[in-house]
Amino acid sequence: MKKVLVIAPYAYLPFFSGGQKFIAQFLHHLGKETDLTVISVAENDYSLAKHYRTIPLLKKTFARYYDFSLVKKITAIVKKGRFETIIWEHPYYAWLAFRIRKRTGIRTIIHTHNIEYQRFKSTGRWWWPLLKWYEQRCFKKADGIFFITPEDRDFAISQWQIPESKCFDLPFGVDINRYPNDRAQCKAAICRRHNIPEHEKILLFTGLLNYKPNLDALSAILSKINPLLLAQPGFGYKMLICGKGLPEEMNELRVYTGKNIIFAGFVKDIDAYYKAADIFLNPVQSGGGVKTKMMEAIAYGATVISSQTGAAGVDRSICGNKLLVLNDNDWRGFAAKIIETSRKEEQVTPLAYYQKYNWESITRKAATGFI
Repeated sequence: MKKVLVIAPYAYLPFFSGGQKFIAQFLHHLGKETDLTVISVAENDYSLAKHYRTIPLLKKTFARYYDFSLVKKITAIVKKGRFETIIWEHPYYAWLAFRIRKRTGIRTIIHTHNIEYQRFKSTGRWWWPLLKWYEQRCFKKADGIFFITPEDRDFAISQWQIPESKCFDLPFGVDINRYPNDRAQCKAAICRRHNIPEHEKILLFTGLLNYKPNLDALSAILSKINPLLLAQPGFGYKMLICGKGLPEEMNELRVYTGKNIIFAGFVKDIDAYYKAADIFLNPVQSGGGVKTKMMEAIAYGATVISSQTGAAGVDRSICGNKLLVLNDNDWRGFAAKIIETSRKEEQVTPLAYYQKYNWESITRKAATGFI
């Protein structure tokens, strides 16, 4: 097995956000394909790391990103462990990555989850031009780059002239490899949990709710989409909102009691909610990269109705009728598509979707063909 070292710069075990989940599941499956060691922060629950060794070396505070003592420490780890490849989650540690490569000669791969400067530009951060310069320089110097979406990969090749041979598609994956056969049972259980009549449609939205793109999407659901649904005579539904980090001033959405909105908060069994959902709502209008919750919703059998921005990064050609895309800010069209979809017979997620997005096949391909 190849000896691989990964630097994960923040806590990801247990995971609460899509980004944390991406790292956790990627490393879980990569550890089955390689001899893997992960350096991260002490705040992780390392009992959850089943298939790799861990080293809690990084500081808890933001100072970890400019901790120059890491040059000597990680260099020593690379030499002692005789690692062949080092993977850096995100480009933030690029300054450190290339100092270590200079000292050890180790193959250096950047695992980017977005074109980061674009994400921060879309959320209004003034310093995005500096990040753009840093990120582009990082890509040019890396030995290889993992991209979560084909769009990001194509951007790097066409706009930043990154050699195609250095670029590898590594999408967010799912843990199941076929359409679930227990959706009806899960819906019955979730209906009992939240006192929802079983004949009503379940609409689901989930995400880290203090992340601005998700909070903006939730605002659109509450103020734009739901009023249109309430005005539709005879449409029986409940809208479940799941996630951690809802701002306190929103008071657990109590003002929407009686308006078909149920705030479930953070739920540990989110897979059951995906299986229970008839429709998953993804009206995201900003932020980069693929929306991991959308990928999982399709895998677990929900039909996803999404904005164009929210649908970025997924291969629509293998989604069948499980992904329906509307123009950004087309709230009337969004509500109409919900009504239309709710009246149709449920469609099955195509097998091709699982063949492409199953984690085992993704990490096996990466370990044998690129790492």
